[in-house]
Amino acid sequence: MRIYFCGSIRGGRQDIVLYQRIVHKLQSYGQVLTEHVSRSDISEMGENAGVQGDKGIHDRDVQWLTTSDIVVAEVTQPSLGVGYELGRAVAMNKRILCLFRPSCGRVLSAMIRGADDGSPNSCFQLRDYQEDEVERVLDDFFSDSCSKT
Repeated sequence: MRIYFCGSIRGGRQDIVLYQRIVHKLQSYGQVLTEHVSRSDISEMGENAGVQGDKGIHDRDVQWLTTSDIVVAEVTQPSLGVGYELGRAVAMNKRILCLFRPSCGRVLSAMIRGADDGSPNSCFQLRDYQEDEVERVLDDFFSDSCSKT
């Protein structure tokens, strides 16, 4: 299984330790195409884009998104990039799990919360969670997802 993980980079790196936990858990389900999102050496300035610059990052990530089987996004830290990736993933009919921690004190965008229609068979699912239960939430999602394939 090819997993595309979305998390904030230029929007803020406050959740980097949590991203590392999520990516580690996701690796038990398959190949995480975007494990670099969890690297602590990437700052809010973003990764070193090299010769290709931002266009190269965009094109590479869209290619990974295209080839992915499932998208998992931690959406607690607002990020334009994550929103863009989710919009593209919806247009590609990808199976998507968004993770949000209400304890952060922010209100999640209606465009994200409203995309989950509440049905268990929905391709777009949102789970509110507390940090100490993230592995269980992922286990529940992947056990349910694997039974539907």
